[in-house]
Amino acid sequence: MTDSDRVLIWISEGTWQAAVDATLRLAPAAASIILLHVSPAELPGAAHGAYLGLLGRGHPERDPGPRVAELAAKSAGDLLAAAARRLGRPCDQVERQGAAEREVVTAALGAGLLVIARDGDPTRLGPKSLGKAARFVVDHAPCPVLLVWPGTVPATGTIPPPPPGPGHPPHHRPA
Repeated sequence: MTDSDRVLIWISEGTWQAAVDATLRLAPAAASIILLHVSPAELPGAAHGAYLGLLGRGHPERDPGPRVAELAAKSAGDLLAAAARRLGRPCDQVERQGAAEREVVTAALGAGLLVIARDGDPTRLGPKSLGKAARFVVDHAPCPVLLVWPGTVPATGTIPPPPPGPGHPPHHRPA
């Protein structure tokens, strides 16, 4: 199997089902599927910092940092397991920590396809339907990207009006 036969699915909270379902519909049956979840690396450190700043340093056993790291790992594992069950075919499960957008782009090196779901405003078409991380991934992915809606696709009437300027008459919004 070549790298171009690899399909990477970005599993993120709230939208992963759509990415898995699109892969089931569109990926070749022989494709190697990789489920990728990225946990923010700063979560345990933020909890530890809050502990040091607000609660004191006298009781290291009360430091929430290690517990937050443990809960994040369990949550990621549960999410990847749910995605694998929904996929219903052999797949690899990969958990990374760091900046999600950069970890996804790095993981996509050599993949034949990256499947992600929109993570912004689900009520209208346009650039705001992508969050910051998904926009970064779409702009920097080193492979083709399949971008799917996590729910019902909004009507074309939700497209923002064109900007005023040359070639575009000023638009008037109803009062």
